[in-house]
Amino acid sequence: MKDSAASYDSALAGAFGATVIIDPATDRICAATRDAEHLFEDNGLVGSVFSTRIASNFAAFVVFVDEVCHRGAAWTRELTLQNSQHQPLNCEINARILTLDGADVLLLNIVDLQAFERRAEQSDAARIYSGGLVEWQRAQAFFSDLERENQLILNAAGEGIYGVNADGKTTFLNRAAQEMLGWTAEDLLGRDIHSMIHHHHLNGETYPSHDCPIYQSFRYEQVNRIEDEVFWRKDGKPIRVEYVSTPIYDGPVLVGAVVIFRDITERWENERKLRDAMDEVAALRDQLMQENAYLQEAINIERAHHDIIGHSPQIRYLISQIELVSRTDANVLITGESGTGKSLVATAIHNDSSRSRRPPIHFRGGAVSAEMIESELFGHVRGAFSGALKDKPGKLELAHGGTLYVDEIADIPIEQQAKLLDALQNGAVARMGDDRMRALDVRLIASTSRNLEREVQAGRIRQDLFLYLNVFPIHCPPLRERPQDIPPLVAHLLRLVCKRLGRRQPIVTEGIMRKLQSYDWPGNVRELANVIERGAIVSQSGKLIIDINNPAAPAVRNTSALLTEADIEQIRIANTIACMKEAGGRVSGKDGAASLLDIRPTTLYSRLQKLGIRSEDWS
Repeated sequence: MKDSAASYDSALAGAFGATVIIDPATDRICAATRDAEHLFEDNGLVGSVFSTRIASNFAAFVVFVDEVCHRGAAWTRELTLQNSQHQPLNCEINARILTLDGADVLLLNIVDLQAFERRAEQSDAARIYSGGLVEWQRAQAFFSDLERENQLILNAAGEGIYGVNADGKTTFLNRAAQEMLGWTAEDLLGRDIHSMIHHHHLNGETYPSHDCPIYQSFRYEQVNRIEDEVFWRKDGKPIRVEYVSTPIYDGPVLVGAVVIFRDITERWENERKLRDAMDEVAALRDQLMQENAYLQEAINIERAHHDIIGHSPQIRYLISQIELVSRTDANVLITGESGTGKSLVATAIHNDSSRSRRPPIHFRGGAVSAEMIESELFGHVRGAFSGALKDKPGKLELAHGGTLYVDEIADIPIEQQAKLLDALQNGAVARMGDDRMRALDVRLIASTSRNLEREVQAGRIRQDLFLYLNVFPIHCPPLRERPQDIPPLVAHLLRLVCKRLGRRQPIVTEGIMRKLQSYDWPGNVRELANVIERGAIVSQSGKLIIDINNPAAPAVRNTSALLTEADIEQIRIANTIACMKEAGGRVSGKDGAASLLDIRPTTLYSRLQKLGIRSEDWS
């Protein structure tokens, strides 16, 4: 006993105010401070039964003691004590568990908050007191069994379950809720749970409590079922949940709500992957349909020939350039006059590359209106513009994993050139009207019949795009510079056209061949193919008959053939340079270039600047 008394004195040594130590097993006060004796107006507190000091709400005291035993410490203002004169004491009680001499005892620090309303509580205190120790033990056993059974049921549930009172404070939560949220009971009990686990939407927007369906359950007596929201774990990570919040009543009084929730993160992720997979399948289906349509269109296009024909040094050099660059992924810029076979060179590069397993995608800038170039190159989603009735991939997407051949790159508007360069450099493309970026792995081959350096100076081609394209330049020589290639070309073209027309192949005489080789062929191989086809149709005597313009008039072009804007501009550039050469570089004056062209000198100055023609071009 002396050892126990010493332990109690030691425990009370640091206590302040009215403090008592209670043995919960016997309901006896084991030790008390003088302030406690003064509060209860009883110098014989030690050894007395503490339950006699409870003025009212004895069941709340039992629950409070159980909470202290469960959490190790707690406080309450809901209990009313009484002094030795049975006068009520409205107090705040702070309690914690102590282990003294191997036994758990209850240390209560009691603060008197008010001294009124004691008479009103006297009858309840007398009723509880009259019940005696047996009634207290029965109540204690009842609440202990009830809480144990409830906890067993709650903790056995696979769903997360927690309760909130009418103030939004957490009243209980089960083990599954703690495991899913990462918060412990000590973290959440008695605290505003909305501000801890339900404070923000997934997009970062604040989630006000007055908009929360859980709060609406105990404020407006609503049962709410939510299928897709997020709760926030203690580590800051969100989990997707579906939950049901149901009001809780104490008799007729609405006192809070209970929330039953399930973690659907894995299910939602699987559904998202399934949706993405379905979208990818749909995109691949659309891409295959587009590729099929494109291939069918390519098959139906009549081509002059299907191989590079010729034995001249220029053609041998051209083939060596193709062999050098085809096995790499380097960008290629093909230049040359119209009809020299630039698309044929691009196809040969692709077919000899590691990307040949996919068809090359051909885009001609001049064949599409300026308004539709963006849609054709980058694609669009439904509703992106008037007339966009369904999603459509662009040429860039269709060329993913393969080769994109852009014919006449200078015809692409300057604003679209920047977007094209950005997509190629970043390896990603977004359709018109869509924010989602799609991966892009494309080799670019571009061609032009213009002088791109002049186009850059004139502001029609971005310099950064020109530098990006001009990694490996290839020039296609005009047919007039390699007349020795005309005989094998004629034989090849004549064989193809006669097979297509179902006619016997006529003989090409030496005179006809000399005539063909003496012509300057402004339309190059394309013009030669037209002449051969026309000759195969009109030749009835077994010999090839041809009709071409007089080579003695080099300034005259075949006006029966349609010229593109690029062709006309190239003629204008060549003619302007020739005039500047003839005038010795002079613009104005009697013998100046402006006089030769029959235009004003100011007009010629503007034309030189617009076409990007410099003095070194005519020097």
